[in-house]
Amino acid sequence: MARRKQTHTPEEDIQFLEAHLAGTLKPVSPPKEIVQRLSMRIRMPNREQIKFRLSDWRRLFLVFGGVISGMLLLITLARAFYYLVGRRG
Repeated sequence: MARRKQTHTPEEDIQFLEAHLAGTLKPVSPPKEIVQRLSMRIRMPNREQIKFRLSDWRRLFLVFGGVISGMLLLITLARAFYYLVGRRG
């Protein structure tokens, strides 16, 4: 099978494709009711709430401790399972 000569570089091909798509595709704006519903659901907490959540170090310590304990438990179970299965083979 004969190979075709490449006349364009890959960068030129990508630029051509982007220019073609930019001319073909039209920008679409979402319906306003969907944007309003999303803006009502997504609510950024104010600065006082963020400061309170970060300054509540007891809860933060409890969350980090729980995550670390859970990870250690999973690692221990995985190692035990690997040890038990590896011994049989």
